Amino acid sequence: MSCFRGDVDFCPECGNILPLPSRLNTITCPRCSFKISVQDFTSQVIKSSVMFNPLDQSNVAVESAEDAELKGPVIDRKCSRCNKEGMVYHTRQMRSADEGQTVFFTCIHCRFQEKEDS
Repeated sequence: MSCFRGDVDFCPECGNILPLPSRLNTITCPRCSFKISVQDFTSQVIKSSVMFNPLDQSNVAVESAEDAELKGPVIDRKCSRCNKEGMVYHTRQMRSADEGQTVFFTCIHCRFQEKEDS
Protein backbone atom coordinates (compact mmCIF):
# COMPACT_ATOMS: atom_id res chain seq x y z
CA MET A 1 0.00 0.00 0.00
CA SER A 2 1.26 3.45 -0.87
CA CYS A 3 1.79 6.19 1.67
CA PHE A 4 0.68 8.89 -0.85
CA ARG A 5 -2.88 9.87 -1.66
CA GLY A 6 -3.88 11.71 -4.84
CA ASP A 7 -6.06 11.66 -7.90
CA VAL A 8 -7.07 8.14 -8.95
CA ASP A 9 -5.85 8.78 -12.51
CA PHE A 10 -2.25 8.74 -11.26
CA CYS A 11 -0.16 6.06 -9.66
CA PRO A 12 0.20 6.80 -5.91
CA GLU A 13 3.75 5.37 -5.93
CA CYS A 14 5.47 7.02 -8.89
CA GLY A 15 2.95 9.60 -10.23
CA ASN A 16 2.67 8.01 -13.69
CA ILE A 17 -0.68 8.23 -15.50
CA LEU A 18 -2.54 4.98 -15.02
CA PRO A 19 -4.06 3.07 -17.96
CA LEU A 20 -7.84 2.91 -18.29
CA PRO A 21 -9.54 0.11 -16.37
CA SER A 22 -10.03 -3.08 -18.35
CA ARG A 23 -11.77 -6.39 -17.67
CA LEU A 24 -9.16 -7.36 -15.08
CA ASN A 25 -9.70 -6.91 -11.34
CA THR A 26 -6.60 -4.74 -10.93
CA ILE A 27 -4.91 -1.90 -12.75
CA THR A 28 -1.13 -2.17 -12.98
CA CYS A 29 1.07 0.89 -13.33
CA PRO A 30 3.21 0.44 -16.48
CA ARG A 31 6.15 2.22 -14.83
CA CYS A 32 6.49 0.77 -11.32
CA SER A 33 4.06 -2.21 -11.45
CA PHE A 34 2.00 -0.88 -8.51
CA LYS A 35 -1.42 -2.57 -8.49
CA ILE A 36 -4.74 -0.82 -7.74
CA SER A 37 -8.12 -2.51 -7.43
CA VAL A 38 -10.67 -1.70 -10.13
CA GLN A 39 -13.16 -1.11 -7.29
CA ASP A 40 -11.38 2.22 -6.61
CA PHE A 41 -12.72 3.41 -9.97
CA THR A 42 -16.42 2.52 -9.50
CA SER A 43 -17.61 6.12 -9.12
CA GLN A 44 -15.08 7.52 -11.58
CA VAL A 45 -16.50 9.09 -14.78
CA ILE A 46 -14.16 9.11 -17.76
CA LYS A 47 -14.91 11.68 -20.48
CA SER A 48 -13.09 12.73 -23.60
CA SER A 49 -13.84 15.28 -26.28
CA VAL A 50 -12.33 16.46 -29.52
CA MET A 51 -12.40 20.18 -30.39
CA PHE A 52 -12.04 21.31 -33.98
CA ASN A 53 -11.27 24.89 -34.90
CA PRO A 54 -14.15 26.38 -36.90
CA LEU A 55 -13.45 27.33 -40.49
CA ASP A 56 -13.20 31.07 -40.95
CA GLN A 57 -15.31 31.74 -44.03
CA SER A 58 -13.20 34.78 -44.97
CA ASN A 59 -10.15 32.53 -45.40
CA VAL A 60 -11.96 29.93 -47.52
CA ALA A 61 -12.34 32.16 -50.58
CA VAL A 62 -9.83 31.48 -53.32
CA GLU A 63 -7.71 34.53 -54.08
CA SER A 64 -5.80 35.16 -57.25
CA ALA A 65 -2.03 35.36 -57.02
CA GLU A 66 -2.08 39.10 -57.73
CA ASP A 67 -4.69 39.92 -55.07
CA ALA A 68 -3.29 37.67 -52.32
CA GLU A 69 -1.71 39.52 -49.43
CA LEU A 70 1.92 38.63 -48.79
CA LYS A 71 2.51 37.71 -45.17
CA GLY A 72 5.80 37.39 -43.38
CA PRO A 73 8.89 39.43 -42.59
CA VAL A 74 10.27 41.71 -45.32
CA ILE A 75 14.03 41.69 -45.76
CA ASP A 76 16.48 43.74 -47.82
CA ARG A 77 17.07 41.29 -50.65
CA LYS A 78 17.18 42.25 -54.30
CA CYS A 79 14.75 40.47 -56.60
CA SER A 80 16.53 38.70 -59.46
CA ARG A 81 13.67 39.54 -61.85
CA CYS A 82 12.76 43.21 -61.21
CA ASN A 83 15.97 44.24 -59.38
CA LYS A 84 14.05 45.99 -56.58
CA GLU A 85 14.74 45.64 -52.86
CA GLY A 86 12.26 43.93 -50.56
CA MET A 87 11.28 40.28 -50.36
CA VAL A 88 9.06 38.34 -47.98
CA TYR A 89 10.37 34.98 -46.78
CA HIS A 90 9.33 31.84 -44.97
CA THR A 91 11.24 28.65 -44.15
CA ARG A 92 10.47 24.94 -44.33
CA GLN A 93 12.35 21.80 -43.43
CA MET A 94 12.20 20.05 -46.81
CA ARG A 95 15.12 17.66 -46.43
CA SER A 96 16.26 15.41 -43.62
CA ALA A 97 16.67 16.88 -40.14
CA ASP A 98 20.47 16.87 -40.28
CA GLU A 99 20.45 19.20 -43.31
CA GLY A 100 19.61 22.90 -43.44
CA GLN A 101 16.19 24.38 -44.03
CA THR A 102 14.88 25.74 -47.33
CA VAL A 103 14.10 29.47 -47.46
CA PHE A 104 11.38 30.64 -49.88
CA PHE A 105 11.45 34.30 -51.00
CA THR A 106 8.67 36.27 -52.73
CA CYS A 107 9.24 39.73 -54.21
CA ILE A 108 6.80 42.32 -52.79
CA HIS A 109 6.82 44.21 -56.11
CA CYS A 110 6.51 41.60 -58.89
CA ARG A 111 5.62 38.46 -56.83
CA PHE A 112 8.55 36.53 -58.30
CA GLN A 113 9.41 33.52 -56.15
CA GLU A 114 12.77 31.91 -55.55
CA LYS A 115 14.20 29.47 -53.04
CA GLU A 116 17.50 28.96 -51.33
CA ASP A 117 18.78 25.85 -49.55
CA SER A 118 20.69 26.83 -46.43
